[in-house]
Amino acid sequence: MNAIAFLFDMDGVLIDSNPFHKIALKDFCKKYGQDLSEEQLHAKIYGRTNRDWITNVFGKLPEAQLKAYAYEKEQLFRDIYQNHVQPLNGLIGFLDQLDLYYIKRAIATSAPRANVDFTIKHTGIGLYFDTILDESFVSKGKPDPEIYLKTAAALGFDPANCVVFEDSLSGVAAGKAAGCKVVGITTTHNASELKESDIVMADFAGINALELIKKLF
Repeated sequence: MNAIAFLFDMDGVLIDSNPFHKIALKDFCKKYGQDLSEEQLHAKIYGRTNRDWITNVFGKLPEAQLKAYAYEKEQLFRDIYQNHVQPLNGLIGFLDQLDLYYIKRAIATSAPRANVDFTIKHTGIGLYFDTILDESFVSKGKPDPEIYLKTAAALGFDPANCVVFEDSLSGVAAGKAAGCKVVGITTTHNASELKESDIVMADFAGINALELIKKLF
């Protein structure tokens, strides 16, 4: 099965990390004078690169300050989450299927590389992925399609033959704008909020990769 490739977002898809990102974000922003509402988290932050969400919340900052803010927030997140990291329900069995059926796959995330390495270390999923693109690979964050266009190209696939797995609205929009099929995962948004996805599911438990492809194509 080499005709289709799977492109996975990381936070909220490979791991259910967003509840811990939420704690880190709210604590960090409150420290610097921004008490974020749930609506602001969804509209301004989720699924976006550090550069984009920090600018959305704090306005344009000097580059050194922006990088310092990003580092501090992500270190806070890793400290909070490190004793709770585990793959999303059913993920390992699903990835084993991709090996069995020779389905190409990649990680395409808005997260910094430090968070990718942190996730791989605590879950062991690195052995399933040879191709990983993080925030450093793009100049435009989601909902711009750049991350998915570049990831599809890195695998040698037309985006029309790729399936994106996403939990955020900006990520779903990026996948659709890239021309991919999109599977919405309801870790961050409910099914009705992910209505622009081609298929919506809670996690990977009981999901057959070949049946999923048949439904999408």
